[in-house]
Amino acid sequence: MRCLVVLAHPLSDSLCCHLAEETIKHMEDKGHQVTVKDLYKEGFDPVLTKVERGSYYKDQFDVSRLKDDITQLEETESLVLIFPTWWFSFPAILKGWFDRVWAPGYAYDHASDLGAITPCLLNLKELKVVTTLGAPWWVDLFVLRRPVNKVLKYALLGACTKNCRFKMLSLYSSESLTQEKVSDFIKKIKAAF
Repeated sequence: MRCLVVLAHPLSDSLCCHLAEETIKHMEDKGHQVTVKDLYKEGFDPVLTKVERGSYYKDQFDVSRLKDDITQLEETESLVLIFPTWWFSFPAILKGWFDRVWAPGYAYDHASDLGAITPCLLNLKELKVVTTLGAPWWVDLFVLRRPVNKVLKYALLGACTKNCRFKMLSLYSSESLTQEKVSDFIKKIKAAF
């Protein structure tokens, strides 16, 4: 499968980057065609421009600064997102990637009456997520009700894809892990991927 791994962590020696390295190596060993998009390393600009936002409801979304990114997403069959969950949400750079690259006319189409949008990312067969959280599992599940999971599964995939498989692996209490727990989580990644 054509796989795009999107990494969103500013520190190259972070736990997320370690998990990304292990995930990428495993996927390549399985024979996937893997492209890595390290948002921080490439200096991706997460700010939706005035021109881009102004073109959201026009005949054509302004892709002048995003064409390669949008084409990359359109051609992806398997999308892997690897990021830390901060304040029970996405890093700003990843949210900006969604805002700018999952664009009208490419990820979805607006209805003529501005009703429900129509999905366009029909090539995307699966989304797999690896995320770290400083909080324990019960806070994410019972207190916040898994907000990141909901946005990915229902807002992005629900609106922009059809029949796209979804798998999310969350490593909780990530600031106080033993090497054994990290190794066990990497085994879970390998089993799921």
